[in-house]
Amino acid sequence: MTHRSKSRGHFRPINLIWAIPLLFALVFAVLMYLIPALETADRTPVEGSADWMSRLPDDKPVSEVVLPGTHDSATRYVQLAFFSKCQDLSIKEQLEAGFRYLDIRLGADGERLKLMHGFTSCTTGGWPWSGTLYLDEVLEECYSFLKAHPSEAVFFSVKQEHGDESVSRFQELLDSYISNDRDMWLLTSQIPTVGEARGKILLLRRFGDEAGLGEASGLAHKWMNQKGYSDPSLNTVSEDNGSYKLFVQDRYEYDTDEKWTAFTEGMEKSLPDGETIALNYLSTKGHAKFGHSYKYASVLDPRLKELPSSSLRGWIIVDYASAKLAEHIYSANFS
Repeated sequence: MTHRSKSRGHFRPINLIWAIPLLFALVFAVLMYLIPALETADRTPVEGSADWMSRLPDDKPVSEVVLPGTHDSATRYVQLAFFSKCQDLSIKEQLEAGFRYLDIRLGADGERLKLMHGFTSCTTGGWPWSGTLYLDEVLEECYSFLKAHPSEAVFFSVKQEHGDESVSRFQELLDSYISNDRDMWLLTSQIPTVGEARGKILLLRRFGDEAGLGEASGLAHKWMNQKGYSDPSLNTVSEDNGSYKLFVQDRYEYDTDEKWTAFTEGMEKSLPDGETIALNYLSTKGHAKFGHSYKYASVLDPRLKELPSSSLRGWIIVDYASAKLAEHIYSANFS
């Protein structure tokens, strides 16, 4: 008599033990890396975008220039990209596209400084195992761009993003990078002219000068954390940094319509002149604890393009930058 195996055709529960974590890993990978990889910016090139500052007069204060900038500039590749990615162009591509203000977030990694967004590290590629992106790699892209385009300037806004090191120690680490190529930097506590900034990286610091470096610490560029408020009167803030006035709209916990209102009000109230720098951020993550920048940029960036260039003022900071968006902003200088 032949006996059939009782196990044939029956469900084996042990398979589920392996299937659940594998399914979770697959969903996590799709959400955090595949979806962000498909969320891209317009890569259409614009002729002359790499040298648009050549058309500006040398004696114009940089505070009077309508300047395109990027928020969390180094996040083309970043850990937990669904939440942390804010750009689809590399730093090199942003500069060539016409963006001149870079929002640089740094944290210490031993004796080096790495690019960060919150607690996540920026990386050199789009895979989970890609290497860490360090400051020297970003600076090399900036140096190469300026050497090829000496009429331009890079506005390097540095924030101490994450880590336990003191501000003084952070400054020392940053200065060690700068000292390697100090002739490429414009280190000043005063608003420079376009002519003074050409071919240089202007250091803007979002931290105090605890190390006592003086002018070598760069131009003070601090403002209070604005997050999000329901009161429209709080959409803007004016900070006195001693040598000049800094006017900022950086409400990053607004939904689309709230952010647009804050941005347009900031545009109306920002009156950049030789003594005032006005920053107007179009970037936001919404009300959620962990946002998704692409969701908002895909709506807000087209709205910005619909505004006449002649109505734009100050330094305008965006997510998911493109050459066409940069052109729309810097054209305000020539309209």
